[in-house]
Amino acid sequence: MPQQKILFLSVSAGAGHLRAAEALRLAAEAGLPHVETRHLDAMEFVPSAFRKLYTDFYITLISSYPTLWGMLYQRSSEADPNGPMQKLRRAIERLGTGDLRKAIHAFAPDAIVCTHFLPAEMLMHEIRRERFTVPVWVQVTDFDLHGMWVIPHMTGFFAASEEIAFRMQANRIEAERIHTTGIPVMPAFSHPLDRRDCAVRFGLDPARQTIMLMGGGAGVGRLDEVAAALLRLEHDFQLVVLAGRNEAVLATLKLRAAEHPGRLFPFGFTNEVAQLMACADLVITKPGGLTTSECLAMGVPMVVYAPVPGQEERNADYVLEQGAALKAIDLVSLEYRVRELLGEPQRLARMREQARRLGRPQAAQRVLGIVQAELEGTSPAVAGTDR
Repeated sequence: MPQQKILFLSVSAGAGHLRAAEALRLAAEAGLPHVETRHLDAMEFVPSAFRKLYTDFYITLISSYPTLWGMLYQRSSEADPNGPMQKLRRAIERLGTGDLRKAIHAFAPDAIVCTHFLPAEMLMHEIRRERFTVPVWVQVTDFDLHGMWVIPHMTGFFAASEEIAFRMQANRIEAERIHTTGIPVMPAFSHPLDRRDCAVRFGLDPARQTIMLMGGGAGVGRLDEVAAALLRLEHDFQLVVLAGRNEAVLATLKLRAAEHPGRLFPFGFTNEVAQLMACADLVITKPGGLTTSECLAMGVPMVVYAPVPGQEERNADYVLEQGAALKAIDLVSLEYRVRELLGEPQRLARMREQARRLGRPQAAQRVLGIVQAELEGTSPAVAGTDR
């Protein structure tokens, strides 16, 4: 039997889509040794002007004009997919993705999983015109369903939660095409990690309460100011801060750490987030779909900090409603929430239990099992039951 090929397509508009695709690729590499895989970022195959529209413009909007982004997010979700503006948008996308189509045909995959709607929409156009027959799957990467993810002619959809699966059906996606798998997380978040071993590795006290502060890969969120406010709290805890690639913030944090020896532990960009998270009793973070899923997979409760209107607010709503997180709209409310939780250990323990209940650490394996079953013509296990 010839070796099968699975292609994962993402878009580098924020890190989450890339991380989901890479999580799937790594899971396939480990669990499907006889399947050849590849992960392509669509933005590496488009003109620079197109790339700036999808990446730089997006980051600028959510960072500097979050209210405007929230309005655009809602209006674009509600837009008629057959309206003139949406048709024009898709036509422009097709003009910019010719090289991506060539790369797809060169790899000749047997199945494709898209972790962003852009390549899925492009392939939908090809399928509709009977120029492409490979099964295409869509992995939604937030605890929300934006209208652009509802794409005809897809083989199937992977939902983050039962509610998102329900919303898919409400948007006329057939039930048999929907699978509630969760959002794929990197392998390090999928396996139990020993807190003591991880703490010793990073110079932390495993017996001491630990808070982890994250701001995303770009270090968004004025982490140095947030850290300073948290260090003023009267409770005894260790504070781990991930500054990502923000070198200026990291330098400030290192200076502050010298003033708080054994209490503040700053890190720059690292591939050991899971190991650090294994030491945490609480994570303070922006509620991106992947970051939220990683925390849930590790069973760590959250305080979601200043969510951007749009998908971040929807992600925050999900973990808040499920009892796995609290929300802080500004620095004052963040100080209050953290003080509140540190003073109520039983409440923090209940939130941890809820996070564990919601976590789907095996989401990537679940997705791959369904794709593989379709390729082999067998029936996958019942969706929504495998965590």
